[in-house]
Amino acid sequence: MSKQGQRTVLAFDFGTKSIGVAVGQEITGTASPLDALKAVDGIPNWDIVAKLFAEWRPQLAVVGLPLNMDGSHQQVTFSAKKFANRLNAKYKVAVESYDERLTTVDAKARLFELGGYKKLDKQKVDSVSACLIFESWMERQY
Repeated sequence: MSKQGQRTVLAFDFGTKSIGVAVGQEITGTASPLDALKAVDGIPNWDIVAKLFAEWRPQLAVVGLPLNMDGSHQQVTFSAKKFANRLNAKYKVAVESYDERLTTVDAKARLFELGGYKKLDKQKVDSVSACLIFESWMERQY
């Protein structure tokens, strides 16, 4: 098992219809977007999630916690926590949640800079949001 600072991390931007995914490396502090997962009421195809864990073999997962702007919880917050708990139970990997407020806005701005409106595909936005969740989480670690 890699020690802290050298771990591979899967980051998730939880949503009820789409879950953004990114793979991050603590050693570089950077993340790359992966294909977003389609979800039904926040439940992804667990076979696809299993393939992600088998391919990337992360030592940690970070799940974005959708909070209201005042920091209070909303219904999707509880669903994101449930998703995080399932990742922990199914894949025996440590899971941390991280405040994701404004990551979608930042992701849209980043994608727009790279190519205008045509880059603002929902799946790309979700996975770039997952990258931003990882990067923000990293900044809080060190």
